Amino acid sequence: MPPPPIRLNDDLGRTVALARAPERVVSLVPSDTYSVIALGAGERLVGRTRYCDGPGAVVGGTKDVDVAAVLALAPELVIANQEENTRAALEAIAAERVPVLVSLPRRVDEGIAHLARLARAFGVEARELIKRGYALPPMPPPHARAFVPIWIDPLMTLNADTFGSDVLARAGVANVFGDRLRLYPLAADLGKTAPRDAAGRDVRYPRVTMEEVRERDPDLVVLSDEPYAFGPAEEAQFRAALPRARIVYVSGKDLFWYGAWTIDALPRLTAQLTAA
Repeated sequence: MPPPPIRLNDDLGRTVALARAPERVVSLVPSDTYSVIALGAGERLVGRTRYCDGPGAVVGGTKDVDVAAVLALAPELVIANQEENTRAALEAIAAERVPVLVSLPRRVDEGIAHLARLARAFGVEARELIKRGYALPPMPPPHARAFVPIWIDPLMTLNADTFGSDVLARAGVANVFGDRLRLYPLAADLGKTAPRDAAGRDVRYPRVTMEEVRERDPDLVVLSDEPYAFGPAEEAQFRAALPRARIVYVSGKDLFWYGAWTIDALPRLTAQLTAA
């Protein structure tokens, strides 16, 4: 008697049905590629992005997925992320009746729940790994307030409704722009005109001015190497504008990769930011 089909609810609220645990999988998300390997299912990866470390044919980047290359691999499941991948590419893949599992974790625990969802999809036992994830320390009282730039021109940050901000909170660091929504158009975000209706747009990544950052008076400036690779030139700008703040370089993977990566990254990041 064949095993029953696998039914998963993804973060778009859709039910993804699999006839069986997939043997041919394409991952369009670097952190998910890492999680698949951590679950012991790396040999099932037949495709990945150029930013992923692991087996499988390269099918483009996260934003420029080669849909034809994905379909040529005859995947039984495509793993994607609403934020990292484009809607057009995912809809084109789904139109060919390929199951597409889309995630969008905004909290550490949601990333661990997604890891458990992947384990269920693959039909693998990963109790110890997932147990370690749910055993991560709860959110402590903040010991510092941080500004976390994610882009430089325009200067951009993230608010509390993002995975990276929740990682910081779990490390005991408060996000000084946690309450700040992204406004539209750009001039409104920069305080030069009245905002318009966001009309369903993503408001989690506000564009800010350096003066606004100064007004928030952060204790820390947390610089990562992704999505923008901050370096000495940007550090000099922040040191000039925020002489009181301590500047800390962190791994973008530790800050933004959800799932299996977070399990080891969160204690490491906590120690790093506490030491700073």
